Amino acid sequence: MDWRTYYKEHTMTPEQAVSVIKDGDRVVFGHAVGEPIIFQRTMARLAEQFHQVEVAHMVYLGSGEYLQPGMEPHFRHNALFVGGLARKPIAEHRADYTPVFFSDVPRLFRDGTLPVDVFAFTCSPPDERGYVSLGLSCDYGAQTVKSAKTVIAEVNPNMPRTYGETFVHVSEIDGFLCSWEPLPESRPAKISDADRQIGKYIAGLVQDGDCLQLGIGALPDAVCSFLGEKHDLGLHSEMISDGILPLLESGVITGRRKQRDTGKITVTFLMGTRRLYDYVDNNPLIRMLPVDICNDPAVISQNDNVVSINSCVEVDLQGQVCAEAIGLRQISGIGGQMDFVRGANLSRGGRSIIALHSTTNDGSASKIVPTLTTGAPVTTSRCDVNYIVTEYGVAQLRGQTLRERARRLITIAHPSFREQLAAEYEQRFGEKLPLSPV
Repeated sequence: MDWRTYYKEHTMTPEQAVSVIKDGDRVVFGHAVGEPIIFQRTMARLAEQFHQVEVAHMVYLGSGEYLQPGMEPHFRHNALFVGGLARKPIAEHRADYTPVFFSDVPRLFRDGTLPVDVFAFTCSPPDERGYVSLGLSCDYGAQTVKSAKTVIAEVNPNMPRTYGETFVHVSEIDGFLCSWEPLPESRPAKISDADRQIGKYIAGLVQDGDCLQLGIGALPDAVCSFLGEKHDLGLHSEMISDGILPLLESGVITGRRKQRDTGKITVTFLMGTRRLYDYVDNNPLIRMLPVDICNDPAVISQNDNVVSINSCVEVDLQGQVCAEAIGLRQISGIGGQMDFVRGANLSRGGRSIIALHSTTNDGSASKIVPTLTTGAPVTTSRCDVNYIVTEYGVAQLRGQTLRERARRLITIAHPSFREQLAAEYEQRFGEKLPLSPV
């Protein structure tokens, strides 16, 4: 059968598309900008038709009607990463969280640990050969198409076509839902003075020809703002956002010195504004890979001089990092932090960097702490940690004793809390720690 005939015969209304869901099913949504906007909205509107349906995904940018109070008899969210809309339902025990490395998500679907009944995602329209593009969210999409019993594609002309391993033939899809919805966007965060100082310190650790991993938010954007004088930087990153565009347009990022995907920007998903989406559309510079390849530490380390830059919630005096919770309150997820920390540490000449503000937003508490908050998980172990950076400086911890780690971390803590941390140091190590005047 010609693919055009197949496509036409399998095009559905929103109501027909969600009718494939059965009671007790596990429904997986595409990640981030790959979420199925119309499908989710229709599913929530017709909630009375469904019972005990699990909805699993990572970052969700939509309106989240199915997460609202009163939906419990119909839908229960299983968060593989805790985005903003999922925090309250999880805290109120109306939703669940499954800890998982981002790179391991496709395997959960592939080996049946989390069987997938329905996979719904947003993609580009098919090309002349009948292939849609996963667009801005490659990550676990390709594997979930293969693993799901039923696959629904929300076809949206606003979704860019991206290069790499993003193409799915229409014959692999069971139903098509037409959409012209604007894609979700993430506006650049406001960069504070502390962000700028941290960005400056981190940029000082970056050398010409390094291969970077950057995330989204004020800190990565602040780092990018200080990289304008570097040369031939590469990118192999879980994701990119608008902050890297000036470096691409000015020729700072070329990828010429990468050993893998030379001359390409390697990512697994993208999230930002329409300007970023237009830049990557049909751009052969961008190479999208499934997350179990892109975030595989063994793959990451094929490039020399990998510099991974991540953030966290708090660091204790041993160098243990919590990047996902405040005590028992889950506010984020593991994501790809450990994937890239380990990949950078395995890379020849690689460096992993964890950045954080020295205090909480209101200044009432230090984020360098004697011990992690009770109940807080260790996201990155003390054996994996390399550099910790605050607005007060850089602490290199790799290969250092517990005593030296504590000394170095205290020197980059906020001055208001150094005396308190020094008292903990004295109790722990049996010696006074002289504090330099601020």
